[in-house]
Amino acid sequence: MSDTTKQDLLIEIGTEELPPRALPRLSRAFTDHLTGALGKADLGFGEVRPYATPRRLAVLVRDLDAATPERVIEKRGPALKAAFDEEGCPTRAAEGFARSCGVTVADLATLETDKGAWLVFRKTEPGRPTPELVPQLVEAALEALPIPKRMRWGRLETQFVRPVHWVVLLFGKTPIDAVVLGIRAGRTSRGHRFHAPQALEIPQPADYEMLLESEGKVIADFARRREAIRAQVEAEALKLGGRAVIDAALLDEVTAMVEWPVAIAGRFEERFLAVPQEALISTMSANQKYFHLVDEAGALLPWFVTVANIESRNPAVIRDGNERVIRPRFADAEFFWNQDRKTPLAARLPQLKQVVFQRKLGSLYDKSMRLTRLAAHIAAEIGGDRDKAVRAAELCKCDLLTEMVGEFPDLQGIIGRYYALHDGEDAEVATAIEQHYRPRFAGDALPENPTARALALADRLDTLLGIFAIGQTPTGDKDPYALRRAALGVLRILIENELDLDLRELLQATVTGYPAEIKAEQAIAPVLEFILERLRAYHADRGIRPDVLEAVLATGLTRPLDIDRRVLAVSGFRQLPEAESLAAANKRIGNILRKVEGELPEKVDPNRFTDDAEKTLFEAFIALEADVKAAIDAGDYTDALERLATLREPVDRFFDEVMVMAEDPALRENRLALLNHLHRLFLQVADIAKLQ
Repeated sequence: MSDTTKQDLLIEIGTEELPPRALPRLSRAFTDHLTGALGKADLGFGEVRPYATPRRLAVLVRDLDAATPERVIEKRGPALKAAFDEEGCPTRAAEGFARSCGVTVADLATLETDKGAWLVFRKTEPGRPTPELVPQLVEAALEALPIPKRMRWGRLETQFVRPVHWVVLLFGKTPIDAVVLGIRAGRTSRGHRFHAPQALEIPQPADYEMLLESEGKVIADFARRREAIRAQVEAEALKLGGRAVIDAALLDEVTAMVEWPVAIAGRFEERFLAVPQEALISTMSANQKYFHLVDEAGALLPWFVTVANIESRNPAVIRDGNERVIRPRFADAEFFWNQDRKTPLAARLPQLKQVVFQRKLGSLYDKSMRLTRLAAHIAAEIGGDRDKAVRAAELCKCDLLTEMVGEFPDLQGIIGRYYALHDGEDAEVATAIEQHYRPRFAGDALPENPTARALALADRLDTLLGIFAIGQTPTGDKDPYALRRAALGVLRILIENELDLDLRELLQATVTGYPAEIKAEQAIAPVLEFILERLRAYHADRGIRPDVLEAVLATGLTRPLDIDRRVLAVSGFRQLPEAESLAAANKRIGNILRKVEGELPEKVDPNRFTDDAEKTLFEAFIALEADVKAAIDAGDYTDALERLATLREPVDRFFDEVMVMAEDPALRENRLALLNHLHRLFLQVADIAKLQ
């Protein structure tokens, strides 16, 4: 026998083609909002299966409760002492409370607790049938979808991301009678636009996926369709003796564009392989949504694989059409490639005077000249070649004036590398032209050689300081110059490439490139704070707690690599059993020292100790001070903190047995001096009092 208290629920919103890049996000949001709402309504359910195709958002909820549970409502009224008079008659308070509940005083109950007794009203509210709730829950989930711009269609006032043509609301074998987004819901879905455009009656939710596939020519499950595309593309590549390069984002986008995927291979002329392969790949993937093929060495092959949304009786027609579309694009790239190389990159440098970087900060030529000085300075600091850094800085923006970058803006730097090598420039200089844009996004690779690292740092620091100096700092979500990304890039380059440079000194060197009227010097402090603030997100992504970073930043350090090493050491220290006690002790020491008026005492006189606890602490401090300082000087902060952790017992004993603020001034000053030395030793690593 089936359980009539639970049924499967199917929800399907049938639309015109949804935005491909947004489809996975819309599907997740729709499913999450809906299941969250069911949970809030106290409806129990089993497995939840989302479905998403270009023409539908759907959710299957297994074993959903047929109704919400009964609820006992309890409302507390006046205390019994105030509810009845001395003769036992109800007071106005009791009668008023009864009226507000729609009953008489006689219908009320009493509630007795250890704090007293009260009148209470209790009633049992029956559960609501699930079909009554579903329409409003669906409407709320659709309204909450992350849709930047909604549209109307026909004469309806309803708005959605695309026009809606059908809605399925099916609970068990029974359709839910409701109007959603202006459409009367039922059990009727639709199949593939071309293969099976007829109406499809869904007998029950469990039949949905297989019925759509067998009769509707639609693979509704996004993940299944994605893997089917991957397998087909790889199979086509294997037939041609190559390997398909399948980018995850492109695979998602193609999956969101088709309901019945069919992979078809196409070819282009081998002469186009003389063009930089990045330009060809960009055209294939970004413009045409093709997957490109490479050989065993990773070299581009003259083949591609496209994914059609139809099972054609004549696939050659689709192949020919895709080959025709791509040919003129490749021909344009070939023309630009040949034309651009007639003019050396270096010859384009003066033309950068005509390109504005920022109105108040000058042209790209001005920026390039600033970069020559700053990149040379940084290169010398990190053991690089000053002359290579200068040359890379002169050329790094020149490819922005080429026809290739005009056609393929995402290839700036990459095209510059090709042209620099063609012009006979040094290989490290050419690589720096490309890699000074790294990292371009979270998780991107970093610049690999000293020249590229120096130029990447110089480019970002120049932009940060200049934009801050003219008062155009990021506000809220607005960051037109991508300064947050630039700051995070600076941190990643310094930390992950282990470049132990001081940010304040780097910014001071950046200032010298700007004319006096820019007043760049005044921007050093806010830019420094802005960059270091990005450490919060950087370390949070690595699982570091915020209080650990706070403990390190409290010391006023400005060398990101050193900060990072301390953060990792403190993060390890806080796992030690001694950490909590020592953090509390350091906080106590800090509070004591802050209350001292005037200069803190410096000299500790062991002859003035009167308690064994202060003698023991002093001896323990002296025994490890030199080793701790040596570890700090060597940058081994983990070793330093582990040694300091051994002070836990003598510190705890000191505070248990010693009165720091003794009446005797000499005794008091001696004890304060001891705490001052101890506190400063800890602060040489971090202010562990900040640890929570």
